[in-house]
Amino acid sequence: MSTATVPPAWFAPKALVAVLGGFAVGCVTNLLQGVLPDALQAFSNSGSVWVVAAFVAGAAVRAPGWRACAAGAATQVGAVVGYYAYAESVRDGVGDLTWPLFWLVLALAAGPIFGTAGAWWRTGQGWRRLAGPAVLGAVFGMDALHYLIVLHYYSDAISYAVIGALIPLLLGRSVRSRLIGLGCAVVLAFLALGVVHFLQSLMDRFA
Repeated sequence: MSTATVPPAWFAPKALVAVLGGFAVGCVTNLLQGVLPDALQAFSNSGSVWVVAAFVAGAAVRAPGWRACAAGAATQVGAVVGYYAYAESVRDGVGDLTWPLFWLVLALAAGPIFGTAGAWWRTGQGWRRLAGPAVLGAVFGMDALHYLIVLHYYSDAISYAVIGALIPLLLGRSVRSRLIGLGCAVVLAFLALGVVHFLQSLMDRFA
C-alpha cells in the first residue's frame, strides 16, 4: 500500500481527531487571552497559530487531495467553534454573529490550503515539497507585516518574523530548498497581507 494513500476506513478517525484538535486549539487560544505575558499575548489571538493545526492534520493524512483538504478544514471549523463556544460559556458571550460567520467562512477557505500544504510537505515531490513549508511560513510572515506596518508593535512583528523564517528553514530538506522556501514565504506573506486587508475592508463596509 502506498504511504501517500489513506483508505476511507482510516480517514474517519483522523477527521474526528482533526475536529477535536481544532476545537481544543480554539478553546485554548481564547483561554490564554489575558493569561499569557504581554510578550506572548499576540499568539493567543492569532489565526496563524490556528492554521498550524491544519498543516499538521494534512501532514498526518499524508494524501494531497480531498482528504488533506477535509482534514485541514475540520481543524479550522473546530477552532472557530471552540473559540466562540468558550467565549459564550465563560466570557461575555459571542455577541454579534457577523465576525463568527466571517471566521467560519475564512476557516473553510484556509483549512484546505494549509491541509494541502502539510500533505505536500510530508509526501509531495519537487515544488510541492518546497511550497508546503513556504505557505505555512508565509502566514506568520503576514502577521509580522501586519504588526509592523499597521499596528507598529515591533516586538510582536519580530517574533512572528522569526517563526515565519524558521518554518521553511527547519522543514526544508536541503540548503537550496530552505533558501527557496524562505524566499517564497516572504513573497507570499506580502500577497496574503493584501488579501486579508481587502477582506477586512469588505467586512467593515457591510457590517
